Amino acid sequence: MLNLKLRFHKNPLFWIAAIISIVLDHLTKFWVVQNFQLEESLALWPGVFHFTYVTNTGAAFSLFSNGGVYWLRWLSLIVSLGLMAWAWFGPKFNRWEELGYGLILGGALGNGIDRFVSGYVVDFLHFRLIDFPVFNVADVSINVGIICLLITTFFSGTPKGRSH
Repeated sequence: MLNLKLRFHKNPLFWIAAIISIVLDHLTKFWVVQNFQLEESLALWPGVFHFTYVTNTGAAFSLFSNGGVYWLRWLSLIVSLGLMAWAWFGPKFNRWEELGYGLILGGALGNGIDRFVSGYVVDFLHFRLIDFPVFNVADVSINVGIICLLITTFFSGTPKGRSH
């Protein structure tokens, strides 16, 4: 039991970020499905930002959506298991890494669960000003996670493995 507790204490922000990301993603998707008809849109800032309920069988931002990409569910699962194993058995991450990898895990699991259960992902965040593809909280989590990893890559000082 002590070993289990120590494993979670090694990278706690990773687990917290992942859980919060999954919960927010699924709560927002549930709200949209309960309150909108498919293809229905609500202008929050007319012509700029809308909630638009669509389903997506493809990857983030509707990439590869023409064929209902079956392999994406498995990719989400593999990425998720890999990130969890790394946080569990790997090194202690710095804070930006914990946050970044945790958000990526939360996003991958959020969309991955949808793909396994429904065969598609619910998207609803729609920036119409630039005609950006409709996306969801899981997509935001993955992208913010990548930004966190870029921050740690470019602003962390001495690269890991090197000592001066």
